[in-house]
Amino acid sequence: GGGGISCVLQDGEVFEKAGVNVSVVSGLLSEEAARQMRSRGKSLKAKDGKLPFCAMGVSSVIHPKNPHVPTMHFNYRYFEIEEADGTKQWWFGGGTDLTPTYLNEEDAVHFHKTLKEACDKHDLKLYPKYKKWCDDYFYIKHRGERRGIGGIFFDDLDSPSKEEVFQFVKSCAKAVVPCYIPIVKRHCHDSFTPEEKLWQQLRRGRYVEFNLVYDRGTKFGLLTPGSRIESILMSLPLTARWEYMHTPPESSKEAEILEVLRNPKDWVH
Repeated sequence: GGGGISCVLQDGEVFEKAGVNVSVVSGLLSEEAARQMRSRGKSLKAKDGKLPFCAMGVSSVIHPKNPHVPTMHFNYRYFEIEEADGTKQWWFGGGTDLTPTYLNEEDAVHFHKTLKEACDKHDLKLYPKYKKWCDDYFYIKHRGERRGIGGIFFDDLDSPSKEEVFQFVKSCAKAVVPCYIPIVKRHCHDSFTPEEKLWQQLRRGRYVEFNLVYDRGTKFGLLTPGSRIESILMSLPLTARWEYMHTPPESSKEAEILEVLRNPKDWVH
């Protein structure tokens, strides 16, 4: 039940592919999706094997043309499940993260500081906790590296109260434009070489690997009966590349970003 709106820009002047999904859906949780939630510690009591749910959220992924402009993703969502006895479980989840092709420390600091300021308005403990969660979540196990330089990520957030959590989530969402658009404006006209464009394509291959193998949102969408596949796979880039045994030269700009992806940094202290 329900539905949503997907808006996608393709082959733009600055963005090669950029999309926004807004969804408000309801129905019965599939057994596979319920199993996934129980594995996270959720105690879900079904009635005759059925678990009614409603979920709503906004998500966006932006893949720029210029390899000096990072890819950015954000998603904020609300989930509610009605159990057999009529009680409702609810929680919020989401986050914002940055995936640069090349490392620019000034950009990384700006991005993380803006997110930290949004978190700090509510509780000084939130940014370090959700920054680590982000680094741990966007981890490509089979590569031994993170998808990007992180940001914030959280899930199953259901305290102290619904209104307080909602205010926090709104602060995070409002930080999306100021944390990202200044970086786009700074670099969208930078010159780049064919070699730099090639490295961007290879890094995008890693992005695809994470989203299809590990991302919970993608998995949930694919497991939901009647879901719209085009919207679920909107996060994938327009172009990507996989080269056999590609290793960048030591001390190169390409090796520099790999080092940070393997060993996350604290950008704000």
